[in-house]
Amino acid sequence: MAVRGAAGALAVAGLAHTLWHGLHEPGLALAFGVLITVGELARWGALPGEREPAPIGAAGALAYALLGRSGGEPTSHGALQVIAVLVAAQLVAAVPHVARGSGPTADQVARRIVIVSFAAVCFQPLHNSGRSAVWFGDGPYFALFLLVLLVLTALCDAVLGALLLRSGTPFPYGPLLRDELRALLGIGSAVCATGAVMALGVSVAGLWALPVLCVPLLLTQVSFRRFVAVRTTYRQTITSLARSTEIAGYTPHGHARRVAMLSTAVGRELGLSGAELTVLEYAALMHDIGQLSLVDPVPDGATAPLPAAEQRRIALLGGAVVRQTGVDTEIAVVVERQADPYREQPLPARIVRAVNAYDDLCGEGLSGPLDALEQLRLGTGHDYQPEVVESLARVLARGGLTPVLPG
Repeated sequence: MAVRGAAGALAVAGLAHTLWHGLHEPGLALAFGVLITVGELARWGALPGEREPAPIGAAGALAYALLGRSGGEPTSHGALQVIAVLVAAQLVAAVPHVARGSGPTADQVARRIVIVSFAAVCFQPLHNSGRSAVWFGDGPYFALFLLVLLVLTALCDAVLGALLLRSGTPFPYGPLLRDELRALLGIGSAVCATGAVMALGVSVAGLWALPVLCVPLLLTQVSFRRFVAVRTTYRQTITSLARSTEIAGYTPHGHARRVAMLSTAVGRELGLSGAELTVLEYAALMHDIGQLSLVDPVPDGATAPLPAAEQRRIALLGGAVVRQTGVDTEIAVVVERQADPYREQPLPARIVRAVNAYDDLCGEGLSGPLDALEQLRLGTGHDYQPEVVESLARVLARGGLTPVLPG
């Protein structure tokens, strides 16, 4: 609510100031407004997993916030006009999205307004007062100033993004902030760099630089959407394979999904990166696929109570099946090593083993999750890593220690 309130106050202040004093350089304002609107309309068709579905709009807004010259002539639009143009462009672009029943959420809009306002407030007063020209000139010191400002803006965006995610999820702030900081090396750095290059290009070549400099980011967005579509299909294939043990009656319904969800939460708690979390999720989905090789199904699909040798045999059979499906070798390694002593396992395998045992024990008719956790703690000398068990306990505590019901 604080972030939304701050964004709303900035939007009202920017629109009111611009309506009262009028537009400075209306041609520039119109050009960047159109660019931001087109970028926001590019959200159309966004796929799940897109961290920044409107990179052109974000880069255009950031470029306008950092714009000090156009075709060699100084500009004087100011920070409040930057906010007004951004808000107006987002309102125009929101009309078709709202009509279609999609579009950015209130948190996404608020985040964009606050971040662009931060960059504009840091740059525009220095430029309009002439201090940036006196302090930095137009050479390498000015470029270094822009670089420092972009780094600060990116860090502010990461902090704010993690804060907004924390308000809507049970995950702790630290792992969420690490994810946001890691994302700065991807689309975040591309947006910031493109915004700065746009501002510098317009300052020398005028508005003709905008369409030329938008092309690389547009191609990147198209390529990323294709990648996300392929990854979505890949995940659907793995999910279908994971359900084969449920359809055949070897494991309870929903077991693989529950283990995958809880394993991902524990992995995030332990600070795994996005790529590592993906491997962990896929391995957790397929961790029981080795049971398809058994002649007699394990009662209730619970492998945790089985002898260690039998657990390893099932895990090795599962790893062999996973390798034959053609998925990433890392996933097969996690599946086939999930039954090893934890000191010999990679971290994802330790997580899958502990979470799978927890779900199996909860399904055995124990009095509840606390008893299942107690069983895991008793096995930390050889079977389960203590840090993984305690991370699992913290994740469950935030959810009220309530097991996920089958189905």
